[in-house]
Amino acid sequence: MFETPITIVGTIATKPDRRWVGDQELIKFRVASNSRRRTADGTWEPGNSLYATVNCWGRLITGVGAGLGKGDPVIVVGNVYTSEYEDRDGNRRSSLEIRATSVGPDLARCIVRMESRKHPEPPAATPAAQVEPGEDALDEDASEVDEGALPLTA
Repeated sequence: MFETPITIVGTIATKPDRRWVGDQELIKFRVASNSRRRTADGTWEPGNSLYATVNCWGRLITGVGAGLGKGDPVIVVGNVYTSEYEDRDGNRRSSLEIRATSVGPDLARCIVRMESRKHPEPPAATPAAQVEPGEDALDEDASEVDEGALPLTA
C-alpha cells in the first residue's frame, strides 16, 4: 500500500547470485544507472550514478537466471526501499534495494533472441484466386465475434 515504485535503466554491475532464503529462491544483483551530460563545447561527461541491489523472487528467477549476466543492459521495475544492517565492524549501514516485479534487457542497447514465443504465428494468407468475390478471406475462428470485445477503433 505504501510502496514506492521505481524504474531503473542501467547495467548489471555484479554477477547475479542465486540462493535460497528459507524455502524460497532468490536472485540478487547490483545495477548501476549512470547519467551523462553534454558540456558547452558539445562533448559528453559523466554525471551522477545510482547503484541499487535488485532482488528477484518467484517467476523472475527462471528468466533472469537463464538470460542475464554481469554487463548486460537492463530495465528494472519494482518497489524501492532502504535496507539497514550492521557491517562486520558493528557500524550501522544502509543500502538501496529494489524488489523487482519485472526485469528485462534494454533493447535500445542490445539485441535479444527470444527462446519461447507465447504468440502463435499468424495463419498463412489465402491466395486471392481462391477467394470468391464478396467473400472475406477470414479463417473459421476469426468469423466468430466475442460479444465483450471492443472494436479496434474504440
